[in-house]
Amino acid sequence: MIKMIATDIDGTILKWGLDFTPAMRQCIKRLKEHGVKVVLVTGRMHCAALPVARELGLDTPIISYQGGLIKDFDNNTLYQKNLDSKYAKDIVLWARKNNIHINLYLDDKLYVERDNDIVKQYTDGKFIDYEVINFDSLAIKNVNKILAIDLNDPDKVTGWVNELREKYPELYIVKSTPYFCEIGCSEAKKSLGVEFLCKMWGLDKSEVLTIGDQNNDIDLVKAGGIGVAMGNGTPELKQCADFITDTVENDGFVKAVEKFVGVEVNI
Repeated sequence: MIKMIATDIDGTILKWGLDFTPAMRQCIKRLKEHGVKVVLVTGRMHCAALPVARELGLDTPIISYQGGLIKDFDNNTLYQKNLDSKYAKDIVLWARKNNIHINLYLDDKLYVERDNDIVKQYTDGKFIDYEVINFDSLAIKNVNKILAIDLNDPDKVTGWVNELREKYPELYIVKSTPYFCEIGCSEAKKSLGVEFLCKMWGLDKSEVLTIGDQNNDIDLVKAGGIGVAMGNGTPELKQCADFITDTVENDGFVKAVEKFVGVEVNI
């Protein structure tokens, strides 16, 4: 019996920049009525995931920064694994040398060195404020993660992932969308966040359904007793999933819930 659903946000329950479908909203309502815990597990900042939880009426802890931070609804930090300052400073230098745009996240705040179309597009519709500042003037500590972005060339982003993994095998480096390279602590993984909450609530892996759409959701999908890939998911993710549902446009999350949890949604 499924008692917890751990779900990615963007591309899984929410199409980029759009509102939730009526079926999605009804699905979450029905899950709550049946006592199933729904947990958001995202690469987003905590402050950017919180409005999503509120919009859906969720009050469960939120797993943000790919698993690097878990906070409850009273803003208490339950789990936190930051990127070491030394690595963060190295990545900043690497980005400058190669003219790569990076988002730097410190204490759940977003900093960039250039105010450009990249950060404007990234923050659009996500409830995120950001500060433009020379990183040399910041105390680089309490780093949630670093995000390297190229909105035009996904192959270049793949190259960054491969390069940084080779240079820093001790870090967690993953492609979270075709255009995003995420750099974080090795213990900042979605799967570890799910395991933490399972222990806290006394749940077995078999009682958890996990669902996502991108390569950063591979370890998330593997962390569930039932691992579901969205129909719009990456080929790599689909290979790891127990089941492939419909796309986010066609309420794939809702269809997976109806199949495995037995909660019917009638819209």
